[in-house]
Amino acid sequence: MIERTSEKDAENVNVIPVTLDANFFFERAVRSLDRFQYDKALKNFRKAVEYEPENPVNHCNMAGILSEMGKYEASNGILAHVLEEIDPSMTECHFYMANNYANMESFEEAERSLVTYLQEDEDGEFLAESEELMELLQYELNRPAPLIRIRSREGVVEHDRARSLLEAGKFPQAVKLLEEIVRNIPDFLAAHNNLALAYFYMGRFAKAKECLNEALRLDPGNLHALCNMAIFLQYAGDQEQLAELVRMLEATVPFHQEHVFKMATTMGILGKHKTAYGHFRRLLKDEEVGGDAGLYHYCAAAASNSGLHTEAARCWQQAARLDPESAVPRFFLSQLQLAQAEGRELPLVSYNYQLPFQEQLKQWKDNTDSFTQEVRNNPLLRASFFWALRYGDSSTKLQVTEALRWLEDDEMSEVLQGSVEQEPLQEAALLSLQRLIGGIPEESATQRTLQESAVPGHKGPPEWKEDWQRIIDHTAAVMDRRYDAAQKKAAELLWKQFIGGLYPDVPLFRHAAGWCAALEYLTAKLHGHPVTYREAAQRYEVSVSMVSRYARRIHQVCGLPQDAAAAEILPPFTENI
Repeated sequence: MIERTSEKDAENVNVIPVTLDANFFFERAVRSLDRFQYDKALKNFRKAVEYEPENPVNHCNMAGILSEMGKYEASNGILAHVLEEIDPSMTECHFYMANNYANMESFEEAERSLVTYLQEDEDGEFLAESEELMELLQYELNRPAPLIRIRSREGVVEHDRARSLLEAGKFPQAVKLLEEIVRNIPDFLAAHNNLALAYFYMGRFAKAKECLNEALRLDPGNLHALCNMAIFLQYAGDQEQLAELVRMLEATVPFHQEHVFKMATTMGILGKHKTAYGHFRRLLKDEEVGGDAGLYHYCAAAASNSGLHTEAARCWQQAARLDPESAVPRFFLSQLQLAQAEGRELPLVSYNYQLPFQEQLKQWKDNTDSFTQEVRNNPLLRASFFWALRYGDSSTKLQVTEALRWLEDDEMSEVLQGSVEQEPLQEAALLSLQRLIGGIPEESATQRTLQESAVPGHKGPPEWKEDWQRIIDHTAAVMDRRYDAAQKKAAELLWKQFIGGLYPDVPLFRHAAGWCAALEYLTAKLHGHPVTYREAAQRYEVSVSMVSRYARRIHQVCGLPQDAAAAEILPPFTENI
C-alpha cells in the first residue's frame, strides 16, 4: 500500500533540481579523473562536448583523456578537428599533438608539430616543456630542429647574444644587434636599457641618455632605466637631477629579487651604503640566493661603509663559512678587526668579491703610474698585497709578485726579499725584486713561471682524487647533447690544468655544482658559444655570483685568454628579460 504525503509534509521536503548541462558532466568527469576512472571521465567529457560542441576546451579535455589512456592517434584526431573546424587560434593543440607523436615514436611528426607550436604561440605557456621535448627530439633524430623563430621569445635569443657581446666588452657589435632589436620590437625595454649601457661604455653619453629616456617614455616606472639614469647622472656630475632621482629611488621598495639586487648595487655605486645595506639584508632572507657567500660580502661591504662594524663582521664570518676556499672574506674580516683594535675606521670597501689588488691587475698593466699611486694612497689595497703574500695560495702569491714588479717601494722590496725563499715564487719574486732595485725586468720569463705553475705535469698532484673526477663527470653529463666530444674533452683538460695549478694547495670543493657551472661557462667561451653566467647557473641550480666567482678563479690559475675570461657584468649593468 502506497502511503500518501500530506500537504504539510510536502512543504518540508527539499527538492534539489539537477540541470544537465556541460558543466554538470565536466564536474563529473573531473571527479572520475581524481579516482583514476578514465573510462567514466571520457564518457562524461563526451557528454560535455555534446552539450557544447563549439567549446574547444571540452574537446581538448577529451583528447587529454585519450592520451592518458594511450590512444594517441584518437587524441590527435580530436586535436586536429579543434584546429581545423573549431578554433585555429588554440596553438597549444600543436604542443599536445607533438607529445602524442613522440609517444608514438613518430619523431619527425612530433618535430613538425612542436616547431609549429613554437612559431605560432604568442604566450609561451609551454615553452619550458617544449625545450625539453626539443632536446629529446634532437637526440632521437640526431640533428638540430629546423626552427626559424620562437614567437613567444621573439627578440630574446638576439637579446641574449647582445648581452654576451656587451659583457665581453664588444660594444660596437652589441650596439648593432641591440639597435636592430629595438627597431623591430620597439617596446622591448630590456633591449633599450642595454643599448643605453653599450653607448655609455663607448663614451656616447648623449645617445645613452636618449635610449634611457625612450625606455622611461614607454614605462615611466622602469626600475632598471631609473637606476641606470642615476649612475649616468653621477658620471656626468649633474648633481641637481641626481639628487632628485636618488630621493625617489630611496623611497622605492622593490619586490622582485632582481629588482632588489639592482637597487642595492645601484645604491652602493652611488655611495648610499645604508640604503644598499637594507636591500642586501632583504636579499639574505631570500631562500634562493641567501646562501651565497658573494651576497654576504656585498652586505658586509655596505655595512662596513655605513659604520655598522658588528653587522659587517657577522656577514664576513658567514661568507667565510659558505666559501672556505676564498681568501676574500677572511682578508676583510682581518682588516676590520685590525682597524677596530687600532681605533680607526676601515677604508671604503669595494663591493666586488675580490681582494683589492686583484681588482687593480688589469689597470696596472695599462697604466703603471696610476697603479703605483693608488697602492701608496689606498691602505686597504696595500694591505691586500701583504696579506696575500702571507696567507694566499700559490697562484695568488704569484699574482702579487708579478704586480709588485712595477712598484718602486722600499717596503715592498723587503716583502719580496722574504718571498724569494718560497717555492714556486722564487723566480717571480727575484724578477720583481730586480725591477725594484733597478735590474732588467724579464717579462716573458715571469709570464712563463705563471703559466708553468698551471700545467698539470708541473709539480702536479701525484694521484687524482675521486671528488675532482666527480666534477668532470657531472660537467660532462650536463654538457651532453649541447657540446661535441672535443669540447667536453676540453672541459676535462681545463679542470686538470686548474687542479695542477693549485697543487699542492688544492682546497676541498664544497660547492661542486658551482665549479661545474664555471667549467662549462669557460669552455663555452673558449669555443665561441654564446653563454651567460645566468644560463650556466640555471643549468646547475646554483647562484649567478657563484659561477662568476669560480670562473674568475679558474681563469686566474690557468691564465686563459682575456676574451674567454671577460667578467660578466651583473646588475646594475646589463638587464635580463
